[in-house]
Amino acid sequence: MERVTVNLRDRSYPIYIGANVLPEVGSLARPFGLSGRGTLITNPVVGQLYGQQALSAFEQTGIALTLLEVPDGEEFKSLKIAAALYERLLPLGLDRRSPIIALGGGVVGDLAGYVAATFMRGLPLIQIPTSLLAQVDSSVGGKVGVNLPQAKNMVGAFYQPCLVLSDVSLLGTLPPPEFRAGLAEVVKYGVIADKPFFEWLEENVAAILEGREEALIHVVRTSCRIKAAIVEQDEKDEGTRGVLNFGHTVGHALEAATGYGVFRHGEAVAIGMVAAARISCQVGLCSEEVPARLRALLQRIGLPTALKIQPKQLKETIGYDKKIKNNMSYFVLTKDLGSVTVAPVFDPLETLEGLSAT
Repeated sequence: MERVTVNLRDRSYPIYIGANVLPEVGSLARPFGLSGRGTLITNPVVGQLYGQQALSAFEQTGIALTLLEVPDGEEFKSLKIAAALYERLLPLGLDRRSPIIALGGGVVGDLAGYVAATFMRGLPLIQIPTSLLAQVDSSVGGKVGVNLPQAKNMVGAFYQPCLVLSDVSLLGTLPPPEFRAGLAEVVKYGVIADKPFFEWLEENVAAILEGREEALIHVVRTSCRIKAAIVEQDEKDEGTRGVLNFGHTVGHALEAATGYGVFRHGEAVAIGMVAAARISCQVGLCSEEVPARLRALLQRIGLPTALKIQPKQLKETIGYDKKIKNNMSYFVLTKDLGSVTVAPVFDPLETLEGLSAT
């Protein structure tokens, strides 16, 4: 296994990355002083595939977990489902050191993390991400939360896990569209912070899509190192961390405007990144080469790059973006591959006109 550490003083934690390492998660959790009773939160699909392995891994270290399943889908990352989980946790006799284990993709990780942050005012959280998107992004950094119908991730907290275990062998059971969607966040890291990594992605698309373990480990390790470095500078998203939202202003608005059921998160982010790169050109920050190379890479991966709906359909949902300050929309814009900035966009809907056919 390889290890990346998120250094946050007393909230620091390791990210372990490898292949076929799920059986070791119990022993990795042993140093954290957990109680002998906890909860494993997953969805029915992941639970059937990997639930018993995870339960056995913890049982071998003396931790008995109750398995709780939540429905699969972004629309179920809600206050209603969180409340249902509270009710199911209440009779289990948990104490303040009882762990909540999140076994699943981004929806399970965000939802279980939010429950861990709020039930009994905070229980230890262990993330076992099973999707590429979760391994490279949502399981790292401590952002947990749920959606409102009008806006994504509007209710939540900053709550760091005590441990993240990313087993790339679990990605082999992902449906291809889900795997490709996770690569949008990987491409994002190259654009915002690491041009050589972006170029490596351009050269290694085939190996990644074929699921070669060494390529996947490199993807997850590099992505986690970039995100960890940014989170260490700005844990509570008060400045520097905003660059991680490249593509997310339009992406989140697109998800909400279409009811969370049309676009996968990574697909929406891919469209949002192309839109942000095009806007960057329009305001003179970068050359046409940047959006052209970005769009070409995303298309080779198999991700959408056109807005698909009219910008006016985003009017309400883009207005709920958490990066709005003093009624001004702020976008993460690219100056070049590997370099971004946060800048105001005075009329984002007008700016987005003409991108729907990109």
